[in-house]
Amino acid sequence: MPTAYFNPPECRRHEMGEGHPECPERLAAIDDWLIGSGLSQALTYVDAGPVDLQDVELAHTHGYVAEIGALLRGCAETGGRCALDPDTSANAHTWSAALHAAGAAVRATDLVIDGGADNAFCAVRPPGHHATRDQAMGFCFFNNVAIAARHALDRRGLKRVAIVDFDVHHGNGTEDIIAGDDRVLMVSLFQHPLYPYSGAVPKGSNMVNVPLPAYTRGAEVREIIEAMWLPALERFKPQMIFISAGFDAHRDDELGQLGLVEADYEWITLRVKAIADRHAQGRIVSVLEGGYDLHALSRSVGVHLRALADL
Repeated sequence: MPTAYFNPPECRRHEMGEGHPECPERLAAIDDWLIGSGLSQALTYVDAGPVDLQDVELAHTHGYVAEIGALLRGCAETGGRCALDPDTSANAHTWSAALHAAGAAVRATDLVIDGGADNAFCAVRPPGHHATRDQAMGFCFFNNVAIAARHALDRRGLKRVAIVDFDVHHGNGTEDIIAGDDRVLMVSLFQHPLYPYSGAVPKGSNMVNVPLPAYTRGAEVREIIEAMWLPALERFKPQMIFISAGFDAHRDDELGQLGLVEADYEWITLRVKAIADRHAQGRIVSVLEGGYDLHALSRSVGVHLRALADL
C-alpha cells in the first residue's frame, strides 16, 4: 500500500504572529517540494477530521483539556490572540488546528493498523511533543504522538509501541506522558543544553534519552543510534512505531546547533523502518514536529517520505 499523507487545511490557519518560526509557510514549503519533485503523485492523500476529546484525554488530564478548550474556543469567538507563554500563542483558528492535527495522528494510526496503508506521515501543526499532561508550551497544545500512541494501546489493543523522537529539542511533553508506561519505549536524541533544558536524566526506565552537545554531526549521531537506539528497539519488539519527526537538527536550522543533513534523516528513517518491518508489520505513523528553515525542512521531509514509501 502507498504511504498515506495527511495534510489538514485547518492546520494552515493557526498562526502565532509575524516572524514566528512555527508558521503556516512550513506546510506550504513541504507541499511545494512534494509537487515540484513529483513525490506527491506517489502518496495517498487522506482526509482527517477533528480528534475525539476522549482520545485526547488518554494523554492529557481532563482538567487541562477543559481549560485549554475554553481558552482556545474563546479566541475563536472573539477573533483575538491569546498568549500562553512568550513563545506560544493562539489565534481564532488554533483550536480547530490542534483538533485536526491530533485527529490526523489518530486517523493515521487506525488506517495503518487496519491495513489501509503500510505507513503514514502527518504534515500537521501545531506540533505536539512539548505539550505535557497538563501544560501547553514550546509551540505545542496537544501531544499528537502521545495521543496516537495511547490510542493504539488503549483503543486498538496493541501491547507494545515505540516512539522515536529526533527533534533537536527534547520531547519533554511526551516523556512526561509516557514515562513509566512499560507498554511504550521512547528513544530520543536532542541537543543539550537547549530548550526545554530537560532530558539529561530520564524520568522512567522505558526512556532512552541521548543528549548531544552542540555541533554534533551526522556520523556521530549514526554511531549513537546504532549503539543505543537500535538494540533497545530490537529487544522491545514494538508492534507499531510512532515518529516525532522534527527536522530542526538540520545544520541549516537556526533554532539549534546540530549538524544533520538530508542523508542522515534518510538513514535514520531506513533504520527505524527496518525495525518496523521485523517486528511491527511495517507499521509506522510519523508526525511532523519542528523544522524551521523552510528549504531544509522541505528537503528533509522529502527524503523521509521517500524512505517510508520505498522510493
